Parts: sequence; C-alpha cells; structure tokens
Amino acid sequence: MSTVDYALDDGIAVIWLNRPERLNAVVAELVDDLLEALDAAAKSDARAVVLAGRGRAFCAGHDLKEPTPPGDSRPRLDRLQDVTRRLRGLRQPVIAAVHGYAIGAGAEFAMGCDLILAAEDAVFAFPEVSLGLSVTGAASRLLPLLVGPLKAKELLLLGERVSGTEAAELGLVNAALPVDDLMDTALAWAAKIAAHPAAAATMAKRALDSGIDSSLDAALELEVSHALITEHSAEVAASAEAFRSRS
Repeated sequence: MSTVDYALDDGIAVIWLNRPERLNAVVAELVDDLLEALDAAAKSDARAVVLAGRGRAFCAGHDLKEPTPPGDSRPRLDRLQDVTRRLRGLRQPVIAAVHGYAIGAGAEFAMGCDLILAAEDAVFAFPEVSLGLSVTGAASRLLPLLVGPLKAKELLLLGERVSGTEAAELGLVNAALPVDDLMDTALAWAAKIAAHPAAAATMAKRALDSGIDSSLDAALELEVSHALITEHSAEVAASAEAFRSRS
C-alpha cells in the first residue's frame, strides 16, 4: 500500500498522506511517495491541489521510531527539503487541509502550501528544539513571515501546542473550521481557484512568492546544515531513545 494517495477529478488534484496507523508520521517512503504525487500533479491538467491526511491526523511529524541509517542524513534531509521546493514550485495553488496533529514536519508541509485551512481542534507544534533537532521545510523563513519574528521564536523555543482556532488568530492558517466542514471547504476553495484562468492563478502565485522565496533556498540549506549538526549530537540520541522507550 502506498503511503500517499493521489486522485484527480474535475481539475482538482487531491493528495492524501496515507500512514493513518502512525498518524501519517514522516518516513523516507512517505517523502518519496509525496514527491511522486506532487510530480504527477505538476504533469496533470489540474488547476488546484489539496493536501490532506487520512485517519486521525494530518501529519504527526517525523517517525522517531524509525532509526536513521548511518551515512543517510544528508540525502534524507535534502529529499525532505525537496517537498517544500516542489510545493512552492508547482504552478497550481496548493491548499493544505489540516486536521488532528500537524507537528514538526507536518506543520512544515502545511506551511509549504499556498493556503492553509485547519480544523478548529487541529494541533500545531514545532517540537524540534525540545528534541535537540533543527527545523526543516523552510520553517525558518516561512514561520516568521506568517506569525512575526517574536511569535515564531516563541513557537520554536517553547514548543507549545497551538489549536487550529489559535493558529487562525496568529495568522498561521487562513481559517479554522469545524472538522466536518474541513474537506468540503478545501474542495470548494480549490474549485473556485480551478474556475479561474489557470495562467492568471499561476502568475498570482509566482508574483506573491517572488519576494518570499528569494531567500528560501538559503533557508533550506541552512536548515540542513543545522540538522546535520544536531542529529549527530549525544543529546539528540538520548532524546530520541527516550521517546522510543515511551512509545
């Protein structure tokens, strides 16, 4: 079974993260499957894309039960950063529909999208610092742009959880909705975008991202450098082992 499902209907591509038994936690296979689905959307006649998660969560972050093979850190991190590059690079606007957990890499996947809708009881958090890790997915660039530098530092340094409703108040997401309305609203927004001239929607996305993304690649590379340092520290190994023992 694929860890990511892809469907195209009436000009809308819907991509589902599909590891519900692990709350769609990130492993190498899911990253590869997600990149493949994004490539399929890029080659399709879709005019809008929706990214969502099956089961009880959008994405609960990295699966810390999965050990990192020796010597795999740099290629794995580059591959993960490619998700943000691919989301930002798609000509189609991408809408994240977030329910349940959007933790760490899950929150970063959402921020890589053009629009974010969240269930009111969704849970956003950036726990990397508490685990001795580094943020990825251009969170170092995108999070301050969305919520401001001071709030971004608060979210990263304290690692506290934020509900979908609170995320909307902070500007982290476009809107918070009852969970039963989430996918219907995401699909309705996608349909509205798909009804516009495709070239105009693409140009609007490109124009708005031009200033934001001018330093995005630098942020992605810096994050990889920091991640390589933190992943090989003794503190990180101890934190990861403590997490595995609790799970």
